[in-house]
Amino acid sequence: MNSAWNRLIKKSRKPKKMPLQYEESTSNDETLHSSLAENLTRVKNSLGNSGDLVVRDFKMGKPFLRKVASIYINGLTDKEILGNSIIERLMNDVEMIKEEAPYGASELGMYIKEHILTITNVGEITNFDKLFFHLLSGETIVLVDGWNQGFGCAAQGGDLRAISEPVAESSVRGPRDSFTESLITNTAMIRRRIKSPNLWLETKEIGTITQTGVGMMYVKGIVNDKLLTEIKERLGKMEVDEVQGSNTIEEWISDETWTPWPTVFITERPDVVAGNLLEGRVVIFVNETPTPLIVPATWNQFFQTAEDYYLRWTMSSFLRMLRIISFLITLLGPSLFIAFLSFHPELIPTPLLINLAAQRQNIPFPIIIEALLMEFTFEVLREAGVRMPRPVGQAVSIVGALVLGEAAVSAGIVSSAMVIVVAATAIASFTIPHYAMTDATRLLRFGMMILASFFGLYGIGLGVIMLVAHTCSLRSFGIPYLAPFAPAILADQKDSIFRFPLPFMSKRPCLISQVKTKRTNPNQDRGPSPREGKMKNQESKRDSDET
Repeated sequence: MNSAWNRLIKKSRKPKKMPLQYEESTSNDETLHSSLAENLTRVKNSLGNSGDLVVRDFKMGKPFLRKVASIYINGLTDKEILGNSIIERLMNDVEMIKEEAPYGASELGMYIKEHILTITNVGEITNFDKLFFHLLSGETIVLVDGWNQGFGCAAQGGDLRAISEPVAESSVRGPRDSFTESLITNTAMIRRRIKSPNLWLETKEIGTITQTGVGMMYVKGIVNDKLLTEIKERLGKMEVDEVQGSNTIEEWISDETWTPWPTVFITERPDVVAGNLLEGRVVIFVNETPTPLIVPATWNQFFQTAEDYYLRWTMSSFLRMLRIISFLITLLGPSLFIAFLSFHPELIPTPLLINLAAQRQNIPFPIIIEALLMEFTFEVLREAGVRMPRPVGQAVSIVGALVLGEAAVSAGIVSSAMVIVVAATAIASFTIPHYAMTDATRLLRFGMMILASFFGLYGIGLGVIMLVAHTCSLRSFGIPYLAPFAPAILADQKDSIFRFPLPFMSKRPCLISQVKTKRTNPNQDRGPSPREGKMKNQESKRDSDET
């Protein structure tokens, strides 16, 4: 009996052989054939005779018996480049090259590449794997009958979204452009801001099926080589079928999976990317995604905006402090209200306590149920406003909150004070500039509310201690997540909760850029001091009076 059972287990553990049809359809490393007809048949069969596949045949060479074909995908190719630099050249130059064109297929192919095509970038193709990659990337493939090679012409194009103003990170001052879904367009926007040969870009394809283009950009001489090596290793270990966006890359390369805090920074603004590159960070662009990744990321970074560097340092520091206070209100506001009313009413002023007690006299639920009910209702309204069409969504969020809040108070389901607390918490959450940090704070707020309902202020203190301890243990590509506070680095704290004037921030973050730390000359002449300027004004006034 046991032997039969063991044989059954061994049989079930044997790897199942993949169907022959699937094996053939997924192996594209086969070299090109010499026969043009076989190559075209293979391309059509592999793409399932797709309706957007366009094949154009020509006859060239002496005496026009050599067949040449161009292949491209309709919608992925720039029709103007395709017509002027490829098709028109091949059609119009037939008579001209009648006496000059060579007989051999390979010679004719190289002649077309070097003398006929006027396109800027032409690459050689030797196997079907490269052929399909370049074809599906928007290039035009040119094949010659009798030649087991071909070449891809860079004619990518089609309808793409134009550069527009940022939606999630809008600002009053500063640039108004944002990234698009094109990797080439996004990297070009950074090139315009950093005109340095040390700005390097490394590209690769990730995803065995999607073959999504991924670009890693950094400033050579500023970036830490150990950080660069670590990022390359993590990207190289990715073995996935698909990469649909930057979130796939983010989850695979993040240091910590089981944490609510975001450990990779995401932005849609080119000026933010340029600033982080000049601090020594690495930016990862993903094709078809308008939000590149910036690593390493620190907790303090999620409370800063691009506009902080376009305003006076006094206003920037005030706004950063306001965001931190709003973060604390978002995280602890409802839980403190629950703790005060349930466990520590002596901390509330007597007139206010009497008013709150009168409001809760006819409420049928405990205060924790009341708070959770209001929070879940607001989250439903928030999600409905996001998912519905924009004009309708805004109306649903505003009208729904007003109507439901007023109706809930009138029906005696919740108190007016609870509506005020939840509304203030929601408004405070909108001041957190980055959506990933807002989501994490909203999620942690429910845990704090539950702890407050059981243990009062002691539960809130316990939750804060656990949260701080967990945050201190996090790292982003080897950089402590709470830097420059833990560990305490006074030089880097000049651009943290407060922003010092730019002339005083002469060094880059020391934990991130350990190569070229100075970005300004601290001993440079910044002009006369206020006292010297006042003395010069008095002297000039005295000279004018004497004159």
